[in-house]
Amino acid sequence: MGQVVFIPKEIAGEPRVAASPETVKRLAGLGLDVVVEAGAGLGSRITDEEFVKAGGSIGKASDAGRADLVLKVRRPTEAELKGYKPGAAVIATMDPYGNEAAVAAMAGAGVTAFAMEFMPRISRAQSMDVLSSQANLAGYQAVIDGAGEYDRALPMMMTAAGTVPAAKVFIMGVGVAGLQAIATARRLGAVVTATDVRPAVKEQVQSLGAKFLAVEDEEFKAAETAGGYAKEMSKEYQAKQAALTAEHIAKQDIVITTALIPGRPAPKLVSAAMVASMKPGSVLVDLAVERGGNVEGAEAGKVVTAANGVKIVGHLNVPGRVAASASLLYAKNLYAFVETMVDKSTKTFAVNREDELVKATMLTDGGKVVHSAFANVAAAPAEKPKAIVPGQNRGDDPATDAAEAAPKKAAPKKAAAKKAGKPETGGEG
Repeated sequence: MGQVVFIPKEIAGEPRVAASPETVKRLAGLGLDVVVEAGAGLGSRITDEEFVKAGGSIGKASDAGRADLVLKVRRPTEAELKGYKPGAAVIATMDPYGNEAAVAAMAGAGVTAFAMEFMPRISRAQSMDVLSSQANLAGYQAVIDGAGEYDRALPMMMTAAGTVPAAKVFIMGVGVAGLQAIATARRLGAVVTATDVRPAVKEQVQSLGAKFLAVEDEEFKAAETAGGYAKEMSKEYQAKQAALTAEHIAKQDIVITTALIPGRPAPKLVSAAMVASMKPGSVLVDLAVERGGNVEGAEAGKVVTAANGVKIVGHLNVPGRVAASASLLYAKNLYAFVETMVDKSTKTFAVNREDELVKATMLTDGGKVVHSAFANVAAAPAEKPKAIVPGQNRGDDPATDAAEAAPKKAAPKKAAAKKAGKPETGGEG
């Protein structure tokens, strides 16, 4: 009998699963015995029979105790950790920031825990970047959710009975999620504008058929040539940009905010005054609601209607709202990482602690918290953990963000940017 990989059924209403029939088949092909908890894939439309046909076996939660490797969507709870054997590897989206007690609990359980969201952005890790694979779907679903709450058609329609005007959609934050939101809204026929603190994304926005909104003064033009990374703008510029944004929001039908940086509170982009300036029936979709939200008045897990009839959408776990698609991508991210740790000749799973991917993602090992960002966290029983935040938006480099989220027609733009001498960084293929 080979080493055991266990795929549990996620708890706390998480519909995604950490494996697909394709990845189960590939894991089995590596010489690993794959055990999937009964019903684990049902929330993503994958039956137990499909996992069995792919070469896996169906088990129960207690089978986690004999697993050498556990693949999950969300960080294991204290109750789950009690069922794992010491020394087992656990790979998941860990959301460790602000949840130091939960990180310490994993160390205390003796597991070797890996946080997929810490995967470095280098070429060999492109296929492992869970933040981007899930952000792509979050950006798509944000437009679908916004359209669902908006009681009018999005595209312009010219009929014998008259013309239906196109909806105006404004995207705030042009990382992976933002670019996919632009592309989706454009496909649905909306008139799309977008803004970001990085002037260098202007080209990607325009390549998708949207208009980039910014105060394009001399300071902006200087920042635009400073490479693809955010540059601190002057207070005067920020004030001018805020005024332009406020004026623009008042005219929009749907506003989608995507500004979320892992480990930090979400920046406030839309004030109550801006919400009050919008037309009745307008919709705001806040993708950062799990970290406090970009929109004042947004509530996690709720669709709130403001006094003036504007709806503020604050759905949790947006990638999980398209679980059948999200799980397939997430499972491939996990498999790509696991494959790097399997010796093809001996068909055994072993952690190479000198590998750059392992160094970047390993949270706990040998009963200790080993990641440099959590070096002062001592192993201890977990307190009640905070909510896990699924990846929404990378937003750290526009060239790779565009490659992850844009349709194929945007590829020449990226090639041109690379030819112009922009730094090459890993993205999602």
